[in-house]
Amino acid sequence: MSLDHSLAKKITRDALISLCLYALPVFALIFYYAFTGERPWENPVKDYAQVSAPAFLKFLEPVFRNLKSWGLIAIALGLGVLEFVAGLYDNKWTPTERKIDIVCFLVPKLLLPSITGFFSLKLLPLVLPDAANTFSWVPFWGGFFVIAVADDLTQYWYHRLHHQLPFLWRFHRTHHSAPYMGMAMNSRQNFIYTVFFSQIYLTATLVYLGLGYQALFVTVLKSLITLSAHSSIPWDKPFYKYRILHPVAWVLERLISTPATHHAHHADTADDGVGYYKGNFGNMFFLWDVIFKTGIITRQYPTSYGIKFYKEEEWYAQFLWPIFKSKKEGSELSANGPEVGDDPALVDETQLKPELATAKLTTA
Repeated sequence: MSLDHSLAKKITRDALISLCLYALPVFALIFYYAFTGERPWENPVKDYAQVSAPAFLKFLEPVFRNLKSWGLIAIALGLGVLEFVAGLYDNKWTPTERKIDIVCFLVPKLLLPSITGFFSLKLLPLVLPDAANTFSWVPFWGGFFVIAVADDLTQYWYHRLHHQLPFLWRFHRTHHSAPYMGMAMNSRQNFIYTVFFSQIYLTATLVYLGLGYQALFVTVLKSLITLSAHSSIPWDKPFYKYRILHPVAWVLERLISTPATHHAHHADTADDGVGYYKGNFGNMFFLWDVIFKTGIITRQYPTSYGIKFYKEEEWYAQFLWPIFKSKKEGSELSANGPEVGDDPALVDETQLKPELATAKLTTA
């Protein structure tokens, strides 16, 4: 499938809107200091130890630091155990799926910190030698929103383009191959997709520039949201069931990714009006899908997940394609696989149903 003119036009338009969204927190800071007359950049804090959260958040600092270091891994493992005890994988965790899930969980945790650390400590001082802690004067909430927007909007685009550009799809395919949803899906990615994840380096750059403390809070909050959105535990259902919680649900499902909206993205079909692998790209914020009209909200869960023509390819092919190819006949990860673009998980807006093409947000 080639990139048609209408899709290219939509991507271009949305990219221009994104530039405004990236700049919005920065302009808010400029307006604030123009209004107050303060000029904190004239005496920036160069000592990272002096940078901290507002007083009312100080008690959370140890929690966030521990979550960042080992707590999120502990939560993920605990959540995985809970999912298995509840039988939510429905005996679909075959040896092949088990291998790919474990490898995708462990290898990035071991290698990526080294890669980003090298980028932050070795390359950035060479590229930006006098820029370390340049923006340490930025107040906590200002830095928090700058990073939250820069981090998550960048990931939204990285994710969206891997669905909309045929060449990129196979690098993201592993994330959609499993016929189940669960904690493991949060990290189930092709290694090349993960290594070239520009959001990782963007965040590392912002930390180098003096926004590390705010990045800590954003990273932990985002990790908790994305982990819970991939989980097979439907924590959002009570918000839809009880009428008194409906106003909260309306805001929540448009602001962040919930299990219902993100499970729809992992469905193996879009024909039932619930599944929507052609959209719902948001990671921490579903708000991007609302703004760019790439999402639907149904408050329902798909009945099946994955890819219809999944060949249960070898773990090494899913994790390291195209370095290693699959030996499964007919697989798009094999040496003689289908042409790029034959995949129905790629977005072709000319074939969408009218109600999905306009990405109408609905509630059931």
